[in-house]
Amino acid sequence: MQVPSIFSFNPSQIDTLLYATYYAPRGRYRLYMLAAELAHRYLYPTDLLIGVIGGEGAGKSTLIKGLFPGLELTNDDEGVNLRPTPIYDFRPGDFFAPHTFHLDVRFELAFHQQFEIIEAIQTALLHGRRVIIEHFDLIYEALGHNAHLLFGVGEEVIVARPTIFGPEPARIKAVVDRTIRFRLMAHSAEDITSHILATDYHYQRPVLHSDVKHGFVIKFPEKPEIDLAELEKKVLAVIAQDVPIGPSGENRLRIGDWEMVCTGPRTHIKSSGQIENFRLIKEFIFDPLHKEYLLVGMVGHREAAGLEDIGYISDHPEHEETPR
Repeated sequence: MQVPSIFSFNPSQIDTLLYATYYAPRGRYRLYMLAAELAHRYLYPTDLLIGVIGGEGAGKSTLIKGLFPGLELTNDDEGVNLRPTPIYDFRPGDFFAPHTFHLDVRFELAFHQQFEIIEAIQTALLHGRRVIIEHFDLIYEALGHNAHLLFGVGEEVIVARPTIFGPEPARIKAVVDRTIRFRLMAHSAEDITSHILATDYHYQRPVLHSDVKHGFVIKFPEKPEIDLAELEKKVLAVIAQDVPIGPSGENRLRIGDWEMVCTGPRTHIKSSGQIENFRLIKEFIFDPLHKEYLLVGMVGHREAAGLEDIGYISDHPEHEETPR
């Protein structure tokens, strides 16, 4: 099914973007801010098919809300059908028909045949409507073509503008599936550390925080009088107890017997024992540019995520490794 020539402008002809990566921030509002920046930087009015890839709790729905403010999502990863999916009722002659549709393929496949989903997507695209598809990797091969713009959410947010040569959704999925656990571990370790800072050292949870690969950064305007080796032992003690971690109401997180405010309560591991190789850098790092002292916590081990494979074109496909 051909898209009319009025919509055939191809930004890849003038855009040299292969892919870009950004730290995937923890917390709803920081992810909204990143999404707004990505929309301004990469999204064209002619980008009709948007694919979003990532696992449960990665923040796909939050990213979409930041990219397209006001868009009503039809479903989220909690399995709650917020509203009927209107794309199946789209009629080109309806003057009041929506111009942007959202659908979660994983959810829709439980209620619709694959060909029904594809037909609905293609009909909307044919008539110049925009379609945002979560779990795009599940429909890509049957759809027969790639998206205009792809977003993957793991430890980083990956933005790609595919050409006929890729990147393919499976390669982006392989990366985000491999890295999301570091983001979940770091978020949980950060919240445990923040709680101990507040209860044992009487430091209110700092509003300022940032990101580092496989870890977190908590910023202080003045150097705290804290024994970092002692703080690390206290965090490790909570990890050793393997206490449950999970949402406890809107913007609330429960860790073991205590609760705290968290704007990303689903972006966590299930229990503290799943945090691997937690450690603190044993000195506060001074940022001379912003005059701040940084407390840095790390999780996991250094490993290759496969980012270098995203846009690789093999001249010997039979020898090419399948994305893990």
